Amino acid sequence: MRRATLKGWRYAMDNPEEIIDVILTKYQVDKTREHLEFEATEIRKLIVPELIQIGHMNPDRWQHMRDTFIKANLIDDGRYFDGFIYDTSTTKIPYWVFPTLSFAFVIVLITTLIIIYLQRFNRKLAENKQTLQESEARFKALSEATYGGLMIHDQGRILECNYGLSEITGFDYSELIGMNGLELILPEDLEIVLQNMRDDYTHSYEVTGVRKDGSTYALAIKGKNIVYKGRNARVVEFVDITNKKQIEDKLKLAASVFTHAREGIMITDPNGNIIDVNDTFCHITGYSRDESLGQNPRFLNSGRHSQAFFKAMWASLIEDKQWSGEIWNKRKSGELYVGLITISAVTDKQEKTKNYVALFSDITRMKQHQQQLERIAHYDTLTNLPNRVMLADRLKRAMTQSVRRQQFLAVAYLDLDGFKMVNDTYGHNMGDQLLIELSKYMSDSLREGDTIARIGGDEFIVLLVDLDSMDDCERVLDRLLQAATRPVTSGSITAQVSTSIGVTLFPQDDVSADQLIRHADQAMYIAKQTGKNHYHFFDIHQDKSIQSQHVIIEHIQQGLEQGEFFLHYQPKVNMRTGEVVGVEALIRWQHPERGLLLPSDFLPMIENHPISLVVGDWVIATALSQMATWQKLGLVMPVSVNVDAFQLQQEDFIAKLSIALAHHPKIKPSLLELEILETSALGDIMKVMATMEACIGLGVNFALDDFGTGFSSLTYLKRLPAHLLKIDQSFVRDMLVDIEDRSIVMGVISLAKAFNRQVIAEGVETIAHGSQLLAMGCELAQGYGIAMPMHADKLPTWLAQWQPDPAWDHV
Repeated sequence: MRRATLKGWRYAMDNPEEIIDVILTKYQVDKTREHLEFEATEIRKLIVPELIQIGHMNPDRWQHMRDTFIKANLIDDGRYFDGFIYDTSTTKIPYWVFPTLSFAFVIVLITTLIIIYLQRFNRKLAENKQTLQESEARFKALSEATYGGLMIHDQGRILECNYGLSEITGFDYSELIGMNGLELILPEDLEIVLQNMRDDYTHSYEVTGVRKDGSTYALAIKGKNIVYKGRNARVVEFVDITNKKQIEDKLKLAASVFTHAREGIMITDPNGNIIDVNDTFCHITGYSRDESLGQNPRFLNSGRHSQAFFKAMWASLIEDKQWSGEIWNKRKSGELYVGLITISAVTDKQEKTKNYVALFSDITRMKQHQQQLERIAHYDTLTNLPNRVMLADRLKRAMTQSVRRQQFLAVAYLDLDGFKMVNDTYGHNMGDQLLIELSKYMSDSLREGDTIARIGGDEFIVLLVDLDSMDDCERVLDRLLQAATRPVTSGSITAQVSTSIGVTLFPQDDVSADQLIRHADQAMYIAKQTGKNHYHFFDIHQDKSIQSQHVIIEHIQQGLEQGEFFLHYQPKVNMRTGEVVGVEALIRWQHPERGLLLPSDFLPMIENHPISLVVGDWVIATALSQMATWQKLGLVMPVSVNVDAFQLQQEDFIAKLSIALAHHPKIKPSLLELEILETSALGDIMKVMATMEACIGLGVNFALDDFGTGFSSLTYLKRLPAHLLKIDQSFVRDMLVDIEDRSIVMGVISLAKAFNRQVIAEGVETIAHGSQLLAMGCELAQGYGIAMPMHADKLPTWLAQWQPDPAWDHV
């Protein structure tokens, strides 16, 4: 089988065309005849070697060929080729020559290659070194010339930087090298920087930088990954953009202000042509931006200003580079408006005007409101007559003209008689209607140039000017009296009043404008007291005392109604034991014009007048009310109240006192002490004694307030049931330097002891006063040296802090 197979292969090698026909006929192949012929030829070359010329051939090759042919069954195993082998032993080069030559050749070749490589390496190294040096030099030059800072870092660690980075950050160059560059970034922005490093972000972005001193600044960063000295690195550019950001912010702010300003803004070129306006300008004027651009501001001209006005405005702009004022302009609709405008010139470095900027507000409504306020400020809202403010201005001007023209003027003060009854009977609406109608009637009765003003309620002041004689004045006054009595009808109601007029003349009464009005007011009260519905001329000599009292009475009445009066309380103490034995209630008046008034400033002017009774009743009621308040706080404090002779001798005094005590049932009457003033003015001593006994029956105590000043003090001491004597302060104050006063004080103390009365000294102003009184046997005292009169709220604090002077312990 093997032999047959080999023969088959040998036949195939010798007849390839036949074998190809069999393959193409019996088998489906994708190859063409030409391809199969090519393969057969190539296979045959491999299997059947071509004969070669026998010559010098390696014996091993001959042996290899023999073995191949035997395996291919082409020759027998016993066949040898020794005869074909050429004997080269005689000419053969010794075996060691070729290895030696080969080794030498290899050595030479390797050496040559090494030399060539080293030369090229050194040349390349030199070139690279030069290139690197040039690159570093270029980097240095570029980095130093760069606006801002440059640094090269590896994962944040700074490898190289320029001095610009040092200037920006505040770190020295030596401090920056090796430093973690991320420390130059605000921690809140580090994630942005790290992300851009990871992404090799090469565009500029903004973060917040941190300087060496801890301050922050706006920073623009731009980086790029590079290879630096054989290692991966990143070059980063630092630019301090703080100023740029500030400028941008200012520009944005300016743009925002321009766009959204509540004021209209107009910008012109040097010739006055409009180059820009904001939305408010368009809203105020009614013109759109497109309609306004290129126009001269004259297109808004209202025609209400003269050429001289604009000439002065431009003169100010040229000289001062600014002008401010009010200008009436005209809207697109034709409506006029007033603008409060400021125009400023914008100049270059050479002071040459480049633009004009006008900033204005529409103040039309404000002007209208201002006019309304001015009218309200100068005119009475009910009657539309001038008010006190306008009257004062006209009066001052009239006084000046009167002197210059050598004429006199009259100030007439009018008060309607019976107006309060009309108001109370028919209501305020009828009262207002009466005032309105009478204002018209009285205005019509005046001459041209005269003024009538309503100064409040039913009071008016008339200013009569340019008077040549008293007849001129009296004729107008008579017309005013007639006008004021005209009946006024409203619906089914008819009311009629009259007026009392007080008149003063200038310059006969040569005083200020305010004093003229006060004098006319005083004369008006006399007119009322003497029958009403007539006028009375002020006489400075006859009316001064009468009117002063009348004015003070009127003001006191108003003060009581408006709560201007209040009580202060001055402690009374035992100087030896320190015990506070009570307080004295002292009236004070917070006058709206004169300030705080003491009793001596107003009580003498109402002596024996019915208003003094009202004041006295108020003091008792207020003192009892305060005692009740203190008692609720746990403070039981005796209070003494001054009562003058006029009040004590009133028939209803006991009844009023009983009612006052009944209003405060929790207050023990014995805590209330009545100090009788002006004992020398007491009339019927028996009647006074009866009144005092009745009051004592109610539980009230009495003291004689000014003991020692009256000629009948001994009589009073003997007969009046007062348990306490008060030494008048006029004696106590000077007793340290006046022997007679000291003798009187000593005498009063002795009398008090003789009549079994307690004694208290007022006017103790110093420690020495107290020591002297203690030495004389008087332990009770009050005065500034112990405590000033104080508000009721302050008394508890004073009580907690009060201590008698240690010097008194040794007396």
